[in-house]
Amino acid sequence: MDMGGSAQNTLLTCIGLSDRYELMLVYGLSIESRMTEMEIESVEEKMAMARKKGVKCVPLAPLVRKINPLQDFRTFVSLWILIRQEKPDIVHTHSSKAGFIGRWAAWLAGVSFIVHTPHGHVFFGHFDPTMSRIFLLAEKVTALITDCMVALTEGEKNDYVELSIIQPRRIDIIHSGVNIDRYMNSRVNIEEKKSTLGLNPKDLVVGTVGWLLPIKGPEVLLKSMDKVWQDRSDVQLVFVGKGELEDELKAETFQRGVSEKVKFLGWRDDVPEIMPVFDLFALPSLNEGMGRVLVEAMAAGKPVVASNVGGIPDLVHHGQNGFLVEPGDVNGLSAAIGKLLADENLRREMGKRGQAMAHNFSEGKMVEKIDALYASLLHPKKPSV
Repeated sequence: MDMGGSAQNTLLTCIGLSDRYELMLVYGLSIESRMTEMEIESVEEKMAMARKKGVKCVPLAPLVRKINPLQDFRTFVSLWILIRQEKPDIVHTHSSKAGFIGRWAAWLAGVSFIVHTPHGHVFFGHFDPTMSRIFLLAEKVTALITDCMVALTEGEKNDYVELSIIQPRRIDIIHSGVNIDRYMNSRVNIEEKKSTLGLNPKDLVVGTVGWLLPIKGPEVLLKSMDKVWQDRSDVQLVFVGKGELEDELKAETFQRGVSEKVKFLGWRDDVPEIMPVFDLFALPSLNEGMGRVLVEAMAAGKPVVASNVGGIPDLVHHGQNGFLVEPGDVNGLSAAIGKLLADENLRREMGKRGQAMAHNFSEGKMVEKIDALYASLLHPKKPSV
């Protein structure tokens, strides 16, 4: 339970459905996330809101992110006992590992309906080919005991169908919901905010928000800026987020003599106030289930340059609210960024279109669709004669 997209999606769903169902949220501890004090406070604030709404929140210490046979077995037994005691009508699991353990525990406990949201998948880009094949096989077998799977995007659904994991009729598309009002209604003095962040108020800003991990492609973005800086000197790059590549990226900016052009802001709880500072938003992920942060950027009226991978094309329509480039394509990313930086009118028009599209990915719409899914399982319509 951290500030990652899958955790926040799950928590927002519980809060949104708390007046319609009796809910229990079982989650792993956040030790592996190495959260800052600000992150911990933000998570605790949302958890307190969930409890106030009547959601039973149950931490499960053995549930960790990394594969650990002993801890994983303890998690399985704990979940099986808990599910047997609670006798829920539906068990809804989230993310790959928790979804694997949780679904088998639910099935052996005799739960009527099992739903799973993968939040993207780990079949390529995360592990070596052998491990990827093992995960694929495990998911194919586990899908047999899954009543319904929830894909965040059309692209994710297509992957699961094309990989023969599940039939199209047993997978729904429900976009991960975002509180778009926080981004649409942000009132920020851009020059003042730039100054407080250590940015030159007169410079253009290319920004990105997310984990600094290989799968998110931050090195690709940094390399793509070389050509941008060759053409113009009035551009700064801002990374918002943290991760294992942070020190390596900082060292690279120093070695290449661009430290003064790149800002690393770490994890922040004021992203709705930072987003207006960006002139365009970049997401160079090598694999991405959906990319909730793209909706946030769109809601803030920012044009987007992103990878043509996973579920991103559901959000970014090439030439309309941004540009899509192939994952890892440094030159393509550089060219798209340069084109937007050179044309203020294009940035403004694409930003407006993106803002209008953001309404399709609101928190409220996600909750309504999940409610409808649960209702279809619990109260199936009789076929007409």
